[in-house]
Amino acid sequence: MRALVIWHDIAASPGLVGDRLVARGFELERFVVVEDVTRPVFEGPFPDPLEYDLIVPMGAPWSVYDTATIGSWIGSELELLREAHRAGVPVMGICFGGQALAAALGGRVEKAPGIQLGWYPVRPTPGSGVGPGPWAEWHSDRFFAPPGSRLEAADELCQQAFTIGRSLGVQFHPEMTPAHVEDWLALGGTEADRQLALAGTDPDRLMAETRANLAAATRNASALVDWYLDEIAFPVREGAPAIAPGS
Repeated sequence: MRALVIWHDIAASPGLVGDRLVARGFELERFVVVEDVTRPVFEGPFPDPLEYDLIVPMGAPWSVYDTATIGSWIGSELELLREAHRAGVPVMGICFGGQALAAALGGRVEKAPGIQLGWYPVRPTPGSGVGPGPWAEWHSDRFFAPPGSRLEAADELCQQAFTIGRSLGVQFHPEMTPAHVEDWLALGGTEADRQLALAGTDPDRLMAETRANLAAATRNASALVDWYLDEIAFPVREGAPAIAPGS
């Protein structure tokens, strides 16, 4: 099983989600869109989504609707996600990736009324496989799920997860590890400091919370990936083999 992981920048590692996908038998293929975040331009083609069993678009420091900044490639990525959806190729979109999935399929993305940066609980919809967390968040935009989707979780600020067909979009960061915090703080520079201040936190507190939550976050990410693979992306039909259950 091959998974295309779309790294929108060089710090967009799939982390805990990638670890669980590998444990479940996936070979991860990394595709980096932007090598230099100070110049977020990409002129080359995206891979063919039909060559993969799963598409995993990760987070990004930009807004899906900011075409003045990322107009060289966001339209191509949205078309990739639409093509995958039409062909029945599952998509697991994370943060920016979830927003892109929503936008590609007829939802919308907008500036949120506040910033979420840190660890937050969510409210799962009854029957959802999305756990209550706490989940890592780092975003100031929010999505509204596309028509025909099922809302899987929300909180007072935004929708936090939806499913549509064989795909899942989440606003939070189930992949988050302390290494992500280090990379994102370094990559974000003064803008990261500004966002931390708006959220009422600081680098030391965020790192401490991430370390304290790591064991639970690992379990939560594994449970999320397992539910998504087994119930949404590749539901087991009678007489059909399941994909590897992992450890």
